[in-house]
Amino acid sequence: MSNALTASPTGVPPIALRESSGLDSVPSAISKPRLQPSGTRSPLLWAAISFAAGLCSGQYVWRPPLWWVITAAGFIFAGIYLVRRRFRAAYAFGLAAVFLTGVLTIQFHSSAISNASGYLPFADGDEAVVTGHVTGEGELRDLESGDLRQRLDIETEQVISGGAISTASTGVRLSIYAKNVNSDEASFHDREPMRVFRYGERLRFSAELFSPHNFRNPGAFDYRGYLGERRIRALASTESAKVELLPGFSGTRIELWRSRIHRSVIEKVHSLWVPGDAALMDAMVIGEESFINRPVRTNFQRSGTYHVLVVSGMNVTILALVMFWGFRKLRLSEILAGAVTVLLILFYAFLTNLGSPVWRATLMLAVYLASRMVYRDKSMLNAIGAAALGVMIFDPQALFGASFQLTFLCVWLVAAVGIPILERTTQPFARGARNLETTAYDFALPARVTQFRLDLRMIAGRLEKFFPKRIPALVLARTARVLIATVELVAISAIMQIGLALPMAYYFHRATVAGLPANLVVVPLTEILMPAAISAVSLGYFSTVLAKAPAVIAGWALHGIAGTVRTLGGLKIADVRVPTPSVAVIGFAALTIVLAMVLARRRARLAGIGVAALGVSTLWICAVPSQPQTRHGVLEVTAIDVAQGDSILAVSPLGRTLLIDAGGLPYWMHSELDIGEDVVSPYLWSRRFHHLDVVAITHAHADHLGGIMAVLANFHPRELWLGTNPPSPELQRIIVEANDLHIPVILHYAGEESEFGGAQIRFLAPPTSIASLPSRPNDESLVMKISFGKTSALLEGDAEKKTERQLLLENPQGDLLKVGHHGSSTSTLPELIAAVHPRFAVISVGARNLYRHPKGEVLDRLEQAGVTTYRTDADGAVTFYLDGKDVTSSDAGLH
Repeated sequence: MSNALTASPTGVPPIALRESSGLDSVPSAISKPRLQPSGTRSPLLWAAISFAAGLCSGQYVWRPPLWWVITAAGFIFAGIYLVRRRFRAAYAFGLAAVFLTGVLTIQFHSSAISNASGYLPFADGDEAVVTGHVTGEGELRDLESGDLRQRLDIETEQVISGGAISTASTGVRLSIYAKNVNSDEASFHDREPMRVFRYGERLRFSAELFSPHNFRNPGAFDYRGYLGERRIRALASTESAKVELLPGFSGTRIELWRSRIHRSVIEKVHSLWVPGDAALMDAMVIGEESFINRPVRTNFQRSGTYHVLVVSGMNVTILALVMFWGFRKLRLSEILAGAVTVLLILFYAFLTNLGSPVWRATLMLAVYLASRMVYRDKSMLNAIGAAALGVMIFDPQALFGASFQLTFLCVWLVAAVGIPILERTTQPFARGARNLETTAYDFALPARVTQFRLDLRMIAGRLEKFFPKRIPALVLARTARVLIATVELVAISAIMQIGLALPMAYYFHRATVAGLPANLVVVPLTEILMPAAISAVSLGYFSTVLAKAPAVIAGWALHGIAGTVRTLGGLKIADVRVPTPSVAVIGFAALTIVLAMVLARRRARLAGIGVAALGVSTLWICAVPSQPQTRHGVLEVTAIDVAQGDSILAVSPLGRTLLIDAGGLPYWMHSELDIGEDVVSPYLWSRRFHHLDVVAITHAHADHLGGIMAVLANFHPRELWLGTNPPSPELQRIIVEANDLHIPVILHYAGEESEFGGAQIRFLAPPTSIASLPSRPNDESLVMKISFGKTSALLEGDAEKKTERQLLLENPQGDLLKVGHHGSSTSTLPELIAAVHPRFAVISVGARNLYRHPKGEVLDRLEQAGVTTYRTDADGAVTFYLDGKDVTSSDAGLH
């Protein structure tokens, strides 16, 4: 998610920032607000828009580069020829040339990425001995089990596998683990403390290397691309005893010093605050998220304040504001104050090493401070254009990322919508609240502002009977400015919340109800926390006593932030989960953003209409149910790729929905990945489902029910179906959650039938006697046959041979077979295949799984029976359509 999700990019009203810098201490005598410059007076903004349009076109439309070069040259010469004759035409030709430059840039950039793919041999699951050096440090983490884990990024120097040697230099993400020292399974070596490896150290270790694997469902996160941007081409995991430290150093001295300073700051943070507070300080101040767990992240996300938890553009801007203001108070010139501020922010961005979001904010600040000296009207739109253009030239692919889009939409809303409205409404009164004693200034102000000043003087005059002279006027003026600043903060926050509804829904499927009130509290507290925490850490290197006061202030602010987030994020109505918006919704929302920008410069009534239109688009996104992508009149069965687990979506001919299982990871993997939240839900949202009719759990194994909690919370089904109710702690927690959400829990047994939206469901297992008979958990699976017309699908769950023999008595014939137990040899009897006689089979299985599923013998049986078999590890999500007469398949996976 983007780091720019804030009440405003700076955290306080933009106009208030300008005033607090000390540059407007003497109000200017203007009777009406100055409008934003026209298109030709913001050339960098329009150049950035043209360049971005070129990048988009070049991404999807390819032509030989020579075509673009010749056309661009023609536009340039035409623009030069017309510049003195028809300036507007010349301006248009210039923008067209910039557009074509964008097309060329993205094509050359894509070609360079393709040629530098950095493929690593042996990353296919084979055991390899890797020699390399540390490029990315990781902190030692204590897992709930007591095990230790450390994650490193390694650049390979040599890889040996099966006698073959590769000297390819590329990235490997390595997880090193050591078992709990109290565990009986811990080896002698693991009982020694795990060494923490640092940047530049050379290592040798043995491990199986794997290429990163995506969940190949529509809407899935591109994990492989995410790692590829960081030059990580393979994943590995090994125990600490297999890691050998080698002599020598490999890396750059600059990065070595950066990592040492970064580590020293983290140690200083942990010495100044208690562990719980220190973990949050690490994330907010220095960008170290190693000590933040998923529940904390979720509360920040639900409350719409996640941008505070991570070092974002807002954090950078707050620090820059405080430093710039401080330097101006020390009577440094504006140029010198700006230069020193930029240098210090560059060092901060370098120290955090958090990549594009922070560097974008730093670039934006540098360009904006420079524009203050170049443009008398301090054009923010031109500064935005310059920063955007610089980022896109440096990294053209950034345009297509959520972080870039959110950052610049955030700033755009403030500069193009918020500021023009404030300049027409609150700012005249903010200026009028200054220098109340200067009556001559009244004649330079509009009548309503002059009347406002007269009212303040009258009230101050009456209060002077009870207080020393001039004190009431000063207090009233300051109070008025604070109230106006509060109104500005609320207004900007509201514009930000409604303006960011589209990207928040598209990328994160959230409509944050608590975002506005949460940010009104959290953002001002962050403005206190950031400078106080930086001061405490800096002073801590000289004296703990000196650091104590700012550390206490930062701690108070932190507790206020954490308490607000915990309270609002914990509410069930804190946020609304929404599906991916349709093309029509996206188009309408984008149009209203442009409309709000245009009308913000018109009359007050028209500006209000623009903001209202923006609010209507937000309401459409958040409150109007979308139309799911389904085929009416057919039965759909989709096997979702959830790795080593099961999740089957069935959509009836009349549109009723049934989700059978939601995948999950076993506890021993100690992963924070939630299959229900991170895999199943995005797939359902990508198809615009906002609600499910029924969720079913076949049996109480983690790879089937692990993701159910998130699905219940996100889609609020009408019913929860179970086959049995064994004494499983995980299942009992799900039942408690279902009761809290008022979802009825219904048990089904063999012999029951149910009509389901034009389809028929017949339950074939478990038998009613299952509760009193000892059995393997897999044989407690809820098995059902879904039929429509003359077509049907048999869904086995993890049923094994014992259950399959019982199924032979139930007329299990079907056109589609969901193979039991992920293709294990414990299931899929030859007799069952013969009785079902399917045309298609699908196996839900994880790539490179530890169990070696599916077994070759099972695949051979299916092939010999003439069954066309799909696998989610190879084909991704697979959809089958049963129209009552025939069955067709559609590979929905992403390749």
